[in-house]
Amino acid sequence: MRRTPNFISLPGMKNRPSTYRKQLIAMAALCVPIILLSWFQNYPYAVERFYSSGFYRGINYIIRPVVNVVPFSIGDFFYTVIIILLLSGIYRFFHAVFKGRFKIAGQFVLRLIIGLQIGWLWFYTLWGTNYYRPPAAELLHLTDTSYTLKDVADVAGRIIDSANTLRATLDSADLKQPNDTIYVRALSAVNDLGTTSPKMKPVWDRAKPSMYSHLLNYVGTSGYYNPFTAEAQINYLMPLHDRPFVSCHEMAHQTGWAREDEANFAGYVAGIRSPDRLLKYSSYFAGVEEFMRYLRRRDTVAYKDLRSRISPLVVGDFKADSAYWTKYQGPAEAVSSLFFDKFLKANNQPHGLRTYNRMIRLTMAYYRKPPDPLKGE
Repeated sequence: MRRTPNFISLPGMKNRPSTYRKQLIAMAALCVPIILLSWFQNYPYAVERFYSSGFYRGINYIIRPVVNVVPFSIGDFFYTVIIILLLSGIYRFFHAVFKGRFKIAGQFVLRLIIGLQIGWLWFYTLWGTNYYRPPAAELLHLTDTSYTLKDVADVAGRIIDSANTLRATLDSADLKQPNDTIYVRALSAVNDLGTTSPKMKPVWDRAKPSMYSHLLNYVGTSGYYNPFTAEAQINYLMPLHDRPFVSCHEMAHQTGWAREDEANFAGYVAGIRSPDRLLKYSSYFAGVEEFMRYLRRRDTVAYKDLRSRISPLVVGDFKADSAYWTKYQGPAEAVSSLFFDKFLKANNQPHGLRTYNRMIRLTMAYYRKPPDPLKGE
């Protein structure tokens, strides 16, 4: 573990040049694997063969059984410690600057750079290189993009009808399903999907509720995948009908689908195949939301026609969603969205936050390719 910069117990002046040299040597040494891994990421088929289907699978056999033993989120605890250490270091840095101890402040800057280098390597070694595998559309043979807006409206109608039917069947037990049950059934759905397609890898541990769920509300986040600890984290406070699909989405990240549209698609397919009514409805509900958002920008006539087909119960869930997230909107969400948009663009997703909605392309190809493109590749 990298130790916190210590500005109280300092080496003597004569040792400081040696400390600087060691730090500069460490920085230079870390640049070598960073350059090599960056170069490797330029070759998607090599990434798929040697990383996504090789190294990444192997490292998860080691990490996840250990992580799964712990009932709480190790990743949340990890982030808490990092934030505390960083804030402490920043305080000590400015304290040193104000005291005129510039060499000490310089050592902190070098330690920070080394820490960022280690974090970069950790992120891309344990998971992030999955961003650079070939697109799911190619791996799953879902490359048909010849559909029209009418085709999109037709599929949207089918999804709306399914959502309407399922919502009417949900009983009080479904609508009071505890989070632990939601996570276990989502895990089963994602693993069942993994048995039908060699490219849909199974996972070993269920999603975990995030201890930062209150904060996630204010940044407009329903869940996230922690690549440093291989954990799927869920905002356990959001509306019930959102939680099952979000669980599948985050666990789809665990399987190696790093891009957001691909995790959305994998979570959607896993959910609609599940025998659990709440999970099935949650996935169709997410599908309705994505397709209606797509049509609202491109075909207002079809959008208005389809909107009138959505049942009052489903409409009620959309209103509950809107009311829930609206009350938390503020500057934190705007800053978070800007940061995450830049993050996605920097990781092989040039459309940024709009990448989520690009699941439409995969879903359309899925519905248009009989009998089932995910079986027997």
